[in-house]
Amino acid sequence: MNNIIVCPWCGTNYVTFQSNCSNCGGTMPAPRKAPAAEAEPAQRGARQLNWPPSPPRTIAPNYVWKLLGQDGWVISMTVFVLLGFIFTVVGAGLILGIITAFVGFPFVGMGLLFLGGGLAVMYWRYQEAVQTAEVLKSGQAKEGEITGLEPNYNVRINGRMPWTVRYQFTLDGKLYTGSSSTLNNPQFTHPVGPAVILYLPDNPDHSQVYPHP
Repeated sequence: MNNIIVCPWCGTNYVTFQSNCSNCGGTMPAPRKAPAAEAEPAQRGARQLNWPPSPPRTIAPNYVWKLLGQDGWVISMTVFVLLGFIFTVVGAGLILGIITAFVGFPFVGMGLLFLGGGLAVMYWRYQEAVQTAEVLKSGQAKEGEITGLEPNYNVRINGRMPWTVRYQFTLDGKLYTGSSSTLNNPQFTHPVGPAVILYLPDNPDHSQVYPHP
């Protein structure tokens, strides 16, 4: 029976190896067993862990934008930015009309507020996506544990329900925790239990579960 091969960039599953993911274009590492130094308690679990190749790893150039395209914050703020642009244009037109200037100024103010707030949040999420890509590219691998899978039943993005994958790992006697967001159902690809975690050696607070869900 063939082992499932999971794309480390977008989580797409394959039953046979291919050099690049057909979904996101990311480079697919050939399946391999964990090195002896990384094996740690992995042998205890019934599920074989997928260990990444040594860093630096190749990552698809458009992966950051793929993350942003699935980010609920970015999608929501896109609506805010669009509303801000409309309010600003309408307000500017009212101001140029002179007679309706007293109506135009509030429109422009509200539009600029929407634009500024929306763009600020989108920039924050962009920085988070860049950080995620850096962890997947340069992070060191260590066995940790997925502690919970939390669906958000109140939100739908492109018809899919977002999930939060919560995990933890211990490094030098200190416990670190983190979470990853995904629109893919992680119940089968990232079940609760042992998991591979990638972290930046100079800042272990920046981490991600591997493969990224």
